[in-house]
Amino acid sequence: MSAPRHPHPRRWAALLFISIAQLMVFLDSAVMNIALPSAQHALHFSDGGRQWVITAYGLAFGGLLILGGRLGDLLGRKRAFTIGLVGFALASALGGAANGLGVLLVARAGQGVFGALLAPAALALISLTFTDARERAKAFGIYGAIATAGGVLGLVLGGVLTEYLNWRWSMFVNIPFAVVGIVGALTVVHDVPGAERRGRIDLPGAILATLGLVALVFGFSEAESRGWGSGLTVAMLVGSAVLLLAFLITQGRIASPLLPLHVLTERNRAGAYVSVAFGVMSMFSMFLFLSYYLQLVKGYSPVAAGFAFVPLGVAQGAGSMLLGTRLSARMRPGLLMAGGYLVSGVGVLLLALLHEHSSYGLLAVAEVITGLGIGTAFMPAMSLGTHGVAPQDAGVASAMVGTSQQVGGSVGTALLNTVAASSTAAYLAAHRGHGGAATPAALVHGFSVGFWWAAGFLAVAALFSFFAVNAPRPEHGSAAAGAEALEAPAPVH
Repeated sequence: MSAPRHPHPRRWAALLFISIAQLMVFLDSAVMNIALPSAQHALHFSDGGRQWVITAYGLAFGGLLILGGRLGDLLGRKRAFTIGLVGFALASALGGAANGLGVLLVARAGQGVFGALLAPAALALISLTFTDARERAKAFGIYGAIATAGGVLGLVLGGVLTEYLNWRWSMFVNIPFAVVGIVGALTVVHDVPGAERRGRIDLPGAILATLGLVALVFGFSEAESRGWGSGLTVAMLVGSAVLLLAFLITQGRIASPLLPLHVLTERNRAGAYVSVAFGVMSMFSMFLFLSYYLQLVKGYSPVAAGFAFVPLGVAQGAGSMLLGTRLSARMRPGLLMAGGYLVSGVGVLLLALLHEHSSYGLLAVAEVITGLGIGTAFMPAMSLGTHGVAPQDAGVASAMVGTSQQVGGSVGTALLNTVAASSTAAYLAAHRGHGGAATPAALVHGFSVGFWWAAGFLAVAALFSFFAVNAPRPEHGSAAAGAEALEAPAPVH
């Protein structure tokens, strides 16, 4: 066993810079969603082009996460983190200066590519820097609070920048965040010496994983727009299943795999990955339905709708930084995660009670309950997703957390949007006959059915957490013992 590492004296400053950089990644998607109609009008592209502005980022980011995580293990997490920040800033500058759809799509894809390198490196750096159990819980609580606030901050910033400045600032706004992150990476962020994995990139595995994940994300994106019976949707989803199965088979047969299978098969990490996927399935769809409800039913402007999400963001931060951090020292992670998901489910069920004339007070209470629960659950889930792996595999384990989020978001958005739309159509057929525009009552009915499904996903996440995650309550002091207890025997590559 190697001698224990002494904690770096500037590790809390490093955490701040890493979290700010990660905030940029979360913020970017939300800001661009709000700004898209203005960008479409200014650059004169079609609705199909508007969809591709979102899809270009999602395909690059989701498809390259595992490869990005492994590149971080080979290059060193600090180097990958810095390269990712520089590339993300340059892609954002290109997007802000775009004179047409083609340049904007290249910029969005570039953001996805460098985001896939940046995000796993950020999580791996935190995992490797904070090994004391109490400090680790606090660090992941702070990271989770700052990162999860990005979505809500993005909605607010997107509305403000688009309404009062220009859509181009939805891209330019990333540059200051990236510059701050680069300064921190060069001055206070440190990698673990000698933690780089030796060897080469598993090229066949990289191709299979990337194509499989791209097909999966694209397939669910097409399901949302074209329908589940579309030939392209079916082909993408079947192709994804074949490619990912081939990827997993090859990973068990080669000496230096892109994704060592023991990262996936250890029950605590697997439970964390699955629970995060189901949790994000619920959260992404909740954001979508609430955005529609506030703007289409209640008549909120984009700026007002963004500010309406503030209680959710504040509660998520409090759940992660206060409740999750404190309770992690008092109960085992699986129980804490299950309780958090169930509390969040209660908040989502309150949202299912909304009607056309509901007050904002009911919505705000539901947001607070939902945010407290999901923030509390995600804090230990993120920590478990990277805990117990060898430093040489920290990047790819971190990438699995991001992949769970991307897959969960894609599946949840496509599936629950279909459920809500079908429920709205059924309501219209029952009350007005076929045809006609959706009424507020019909829309609310569809959203309500979607919220019930979202609560069901949170119940599934709670079940996985309770039964799959059996890691004990972490002891105060070095996390080395906990890592040894958590890590299943794994082959040495």
